[in-house]
Amino acid sequence: MIKLTRAPKPLKGEVYVPGDKSISHRSVMFAALAEGSSQITGFLEGADCLSTIDCFRKMGVLIEHSDRPLNGVPTITVHGQGLHGLKEPTSPLYTGNSGTTTRLMAGILAAQKFNSEITGDESIEKRPMGRIMRPLSDMGAIVTSVKGNDCCPLRIEGGHTLHGIVYHNSVASAQVKSCILLAGLYAQGDTVVHEPALSRNHTEIMLRYFGADVHNDATRYGPSAAVLHPGMPLYGRSINVPGDISSAAYFIAAALMVPGSEVLIHNVGINSTRAGFLAAVRQMGADITLLNENNDMEPRADILVRYSELHSPNNDTFELGGKIIPTMIDEIPIFAVLAAISNCKTIIKDAAELKVKESNRIDTIVENLTAMGADVTATDDGMIINGGKPLHGAIIDSHKDHRIAMSFAIASLVASSETRIKDEECVDISYPTFFRDFRSLINN
Repeated sequence: MIKLTRAPKPLKGEVYVPGDKSISHRSVMFAALAEGSSQITGFLEGADCLSTIDCFRKMGVLIEHSDRPLNGVPTITVHGQGLHGLKEPTSPLYTGNSGTTTRLMAGILAAQKFNSEITGDESIEKRPMGRIMRPLSDMGAIVTSVKGNDCCPLRIEGGHTLHGIVYHNSVASAQVKSCILLAGLYAQGDTVVHEPALSRNHTEIMLRYFGADVHNDATRYGPSAAVLHPGMPLYGRSINVPGDISSAAYFIAAALMVPGSEVLIHNVGINSTRAGFLAAVRQMGADITLLNENNDMEPRADILVRYSELHSPNNDTFELGGKIIPTMIDEIPIFAVLAAISNCKTIIKDAAELKVKESNRIDTIVENLTAMGADVTATDDGMIINGGKPLHGAIIDSHKDHRIAMSFAIASLVASSETRIKDEECVDISYPTFFRDFRSLINN
């Protein structure tokens, strides 16, 4: 249990956050399925992404960590085996706590000639997998839940010919979309995935970068459809992974919360399907400036943040819902912390997806904000936060959810007494150096 106290002075300094988690996962997966080698710079060496590496190593893919990282940045080389070069694993593939690894890997495994089994930790064995099992079944795959509860472990029967489908997903989910598109690489005929709103599009961008014929169609299939035409091989590429905006969000929030603060966060991915957090806090009056913008496969920029008093733009209730939610689903815990200290009432809605993350994040956010003195009420698809009440220290139960642990570490910066966080080591899943960077800003 880690003990944290109020920030003694304004936060000043610069931060380099780890590589984007979503892009790191996909870079290894697509490089493994490509012909030739790929060098990945800025790879996130968190537990989740290391689970992805471990799974592919078990299927015969050589993946090397550089002894001499470029400019000190983690670098790996993946020697691709091509779309049909994976080997049958001799044991179940274990994905740890990674929902991305589990769901995307299922799409790849569904198209292989060999049988396989995939599972994860206690949290993964509770997360819903029916949402990928159904479309994969529609494509001709045989995927069964070993326990019969639509959760892991999943047993996948190899050797079946897949066919493309037109799938209408009721939830904007990048993991579901990506699973279907990866299976579609092997299918006969086009694969189309419709969504109610555009979820993060890293899969489409990176598959196209590797040589696949995939795009987001805004006319023929509707504004939020991903379309993949199979038959194109993937080729090894060099990838420079930008910093993870989900990780940057914690220090953006910290600078906005602590009076007098000014923090510069370098090389952060600002893909529009991920940047909803920036848009939301700017609407509440956040002083945020983007510097050195560029588009190296994925858009990125340095983010300069200065302390701001957050409020509703109309001095009324601030509502967060609709199409912005998929673009900031992982940032809602830290956004809720900001809302709790803002000068307005905030309603977060259309976020029922929070219930099936590493924890039920609606419940864990409300539980821990309430413990710190905030006025917050859970709803079926979000929460209502009456901002402006002073926060005090409390014992925070992270429920071993990395985003909860990091969000409430940031909340401790403005709490009037000591905050203690249980199972803080869960941050290793996505940000192993979080507490080192946290302390560097406090002590600068």
